[in-house]
Amino acid sequence: MSLAQLRKPKMSDTQPLFSERLTAEEEKQMAREIRKAEQDAREAVAGIDEADSILMRRPDRAERTRAGAVDRLEEAVKATIKASRKDPELKEYAQVAARSWNQAESLRWRLAMSGRRIAHGEARKLAGPFMDEEDLVQEGYIGLLRAAKRFDPDRGIRFSTYARWWVRAQMTRAIDHTGRPVRLPGCAVEQTRNLRKAMKRFESVGVEYTTADLAQEVGIDKERAELLLSQGNTISLEQPVDDGPRPRPLDRFLSDEDAPQPDREAINTQELHRMEDAFHDLLTERQRFVLTRRYGLDDGEFRTLSEVGKEMSLSRERVRQIEREALTRLRDCSAIRSSMNLPGMA
Repeated sequence: MSLAQLRKPKMSDTQPLFSERLTAEEEKQMAREIRKAEQDAREAVAGIDEADSILMRRPDRAERTRAGAVDRLEEAVKATIKASRKDPELKEYAQVAARSWNQAESLRWRLAMSGRRIAHGEARKLAGPFMDEEDLVQEGYIGLLRAAKRFDPDRGIRFSTYARWWVRAQMTRAIDHTGRPVRLPGCAVEQTRNLRKAMKRFESVGVEYTTADLAQEVGIDKERAELLLSQGNTISLEQPVDDGPRPRPLDRFLSDEDAPQPDREAINTQELHRMEDAFHDLLTERQRFVLTRRYGLDDGEFRTLSEVGKEMSLSRERVRQIEREALTRLRDCSAIRSSMNLPGMA
């Protein structure tokens, strides 16, 4: 049995657990059984090089928590199972480790789902325009699983009490990320929330405050506090900005009139190709040169009749005559549309 199959219990196994509600003593007992199963898995992989390199490595900041230790143990079990495929002597140890890990995961799932009513209750409180109740319930289940991974039965509190904080934290974090046009990092969201809590505390006691006072209260510098507070003024481009029977979104008022329009660019490109074909089929070399220089078809710079005449050693009037002859031939030709408009052709 692979570890991927062990991690998630079958639906038939988990369905009856949705109605399970545990007492305080049952929660503690189940948490102790989870610890025992994890310890059995750890002992099974002890002494295996691939597992020891994971379990004995110096943990970083995130891995120093209880959840980090569990994640390292899972990684070590995976490594042992992988190594057993090449070394038959490790197969027995891998089976024991996988079986113990499977037991721990099943018990952890039962413990988490025993608090599902917490997820539903908090979702009803926090449901709003940015996230509906069903999505929040799913976020709440994630919070329950995180709580089950971290729960310590010897701390003297119930799992339901401990899990409520994780459920609410997971939901509020999801709302913060979903409800902003620009997603902020988790640390920035938490600091912004702390800044606003500090504002409410100052206002509740009637004390005037500055951004520097808020920053000192939260433990960040003034510049960062100003940046985080300014993020609250961001609004979505899809937000309606006027009242009436047909409110229009903000992006309708922010379009760049000077920006190239794709449809216009396509039409211009097509007309230039038509004109190039007509140039080679209908015009003489002199006529092509006059129109090219006159309207800047090669470099985008328009020139006067006198400037073109100097380049060709012709008079201004003669250049005008050549230009008129060329434009007349182009207008009369069916190779291009009669509606094609060039500067000065009217």
